[in-house]
Amino acid sequence: MHLAHDLRTLLRMTTSSSRSAAIAPAFTSLIDYAGLFPPAELPMSPALDGYGQARSGPFAWMLGRFIVPATRIDEMLASRTGAAPPLPLSVIVNAERDPRSWFGSARALLARVADFRSNATHVAIEALEVPLPALPTRRETYDAAVGQLAMLVQQTGLRDLPCYLEMPRDARYLELLPGAAFALARHGLRAKIRCGGAEPQAVPSPQEVAHFLIATVAEGVAFKATAGLHHPVARIDPETGFAAHGFLNVLCGAVFARAGADLEDLERIVAESDPHAFEFDANGMRCGERRTSVEDVGRARRESFVAYGSCSFSEPVDDLVELGVL
Repeated sequence: MHLAHDLRTLLRMTTSSSRSAAIAPAFTSLIDYAGLFPPAELPMSPALDGYGQARSGPFAWMLGRFIVPATRIDEMLASRTGAAPPLPLSVIVNAERDPRSWFGSARALLARVADFRSNATHVAIEALEVPLPALPTRRETYDAAVGQLAMLVQQTGLRDLPCYLEMPRDARYLELLPGAAFALARHGLRAKIRCGGAEPQAVPSPQEVAHFLIATVAEGVAFKATAGLHHPVARIDPETGFAAHGFLNVLCGAVFARAGADLEDLERIVAESDPHAFEFDANGMRCGERRTSVEDVGRARRESFVAYGSCSFSEPVDDLVELGVL
């Protein structure tokens, strides 16, 4: 891996104690492993092996859950070998995307997940992730879909699990976002944002991400992110040629959104591509001219930016190692 020279100066540390004070709350259990998903798209056994290697490595404290689609749970169980320690899972409820059949499909998958949870050993379902279907008409909002999902989770006995709902990014995304965040808060559910994809149009603008941060923070809705966050800082991906978001940008955005940053400030934070703008030390975190405490970073991780899914664990860790952070 070859990072730009100026990345090497990111997150300068002076002592091991200052590093521990700032880094632990920022990165503990940050990365959920999504090796089954693009662009890695590993077969089941290599993905499980990759997760196992990360769990036994020196940076296992940064690792979160293994992400698996509900429709591949049986395959996952069949692929596990040996006396491995219990596997923490985040299950994607990959229901049919047609809004006419989504409800029935989601209900069947949640019942399957509940049955699996009751009977399986050596695994622990710790979270659910649910892509919502597109709205069938322009008159509708996500209130009904959010309420239906909350009811299904309750009926299947999964209400104790954190449940992250992902809205489709369509022409009405920004219009519907505040109302959707309000509905999620009302039902005790969480949000999910997709930060990248295989095409340029799959990458949300910094303004979209800033709107998401404001909407979720305003309603006290925790969230996770997925796709495109393999590297710490926003950049132009040399392989694809289009913009990519950074996980430090999202973290800083969540922290400072909670501190009252407005849309323009958050947009600048999300778009910041200068590694020198970010700094962690014994007193907390800095992004540009803004500073916050270690305690605020930890609170933002617990109550806002909980985790993100990455098909690679080594890429973000290797970046931070090369930068001298880990």
